[in-house]
Amino acid sequence: MCFNLRRAARQVTQRFDRTLRQSGLKTNQFSILMASYDPDGIRLTRLAKILGMERTTLTRNLALLERLEMVSIEPGDDRRERKIRITGKGAGLLENALPLWQQAQREIVELIGGDKVEGLLSGLHEVARKL
Repeated sequence: MCFNLRRAARQVTQRFDRTLRQSGLKTNQFSILMASYDPDGIRLTRLAKILGMERTTLTRNLALLERLEMVSIEPGDDRRERKIRITGKGAGLLENALPLWQQAQREIVELIGGDKVEGLLSGLHEVARKL
């Protein structure tokens, strides 16, 4: 099960990466920017939970996005916490990439079939919830 889930995830990611290439974003960056799109910012812990990522892995990914000036990382209300804000540059890249993301999504739904995609997503949400 793990092998097949990871293989399918890699193939879907590669498809999205090819489509997003002209935007300058990779699938992982797009997902992080989308999940952090909040005018008030989002706490690192909350963002990691939404994305299903370890905090340390997310921190490394955010450091790159910060160097590329797509996000800012600020102190949170608690000294141990960080707040993530998408920058104007990040929001602009995200806005330009959104139609490409939607295109990739449509292509995969057409390829697999809408009913199968709905069932697949429902099953994946259940797996994530239970684990």
